[in-house]
Amino acid sequence: MNQDLVLLDHFDGSNFTHWQDKLKFLLTALKIFYILDPLQPLPKRTDKDSKEVKVDRKKREEDELICCGHILNALCDRLYDLYTNTKSTKEIWNALHYTTNIRLMRKAVKIEIPEPFQVSAIIFKLPPSWKGYRKRILHKSEDYYSEEIQKHIRIEEKSRSRDKTVKEFNIGKANAINKPIDPRGNNQKQNSGNN
Repeated sequence: MNQDLVLLDHFDGSNFTHWQDKLKFLLTALKIFYILDPLQPLPKRTDKDSKEVKVDRKKREEDELICCGHILNALCDRLYDLYTNTKSTKEIWNALHYTTNIRLMRKAVKIEIPEPFQVSAIIFKLPPSWKGYRKRILHKSEDYYSEEIQKHIRIEEKSRSRDKTVKEFNIGKANAINKPIDPRGNNQKQNSGNN
C-alpha cells in the first residue's frame, strides 16, 4: 500500500459530496472501492467452495476491513464513535449518505425546529438526578433560548460540583481534632518570652 497518500479532511457532517468524491477516488486508487458496490455482494460461504473462491473471499474480507478503516479514519471523532460498531462498510457508507440527504432535504424544504422545542428537548435529556432542577425550569413562565439554557445548565453543574466537594470536605472532617489538647489544661503558653 502506498504510504504517500494525501490524508483526507475529516468529515464532520458538512460538504458530504466533496468528501465522498475524495474518498471514492482514494478507495479506487487503492483498488478497494468495489467493496461498496451493491452489485458485487460478498458471496455466502458453502461447503462446496473451491480453493479459488475461498482465496477470493479472504481477499475481499481483508479489503473490506481496509476500506472500513479508511472510511472511519476519514470521519471526525463524533461520527467515528457513532459508526465504529457498525458491522459492514456498506452500512456505514449508506448511513452517512442517508443522514446527509435527510439534512439536505430538511434545508431545502426549510423545516425549522422551533427554539422552545429544542430547549425542551435539552431539558428533558437532563439526568434523573437533576429532576428538581428540571421541574423548577419547566414551572417558570419565561421561554429560554438555547444559549440561555446552556448557561443555566453550566451554572447549575458548577454549583452541584462545588456543593459535592464541600460536602465531601465536611464529611472528611467529622470528629477530627485540629490541634492536640494539653492534658494539664494549659492549652496556651503563659510565658511571653521572659526566659
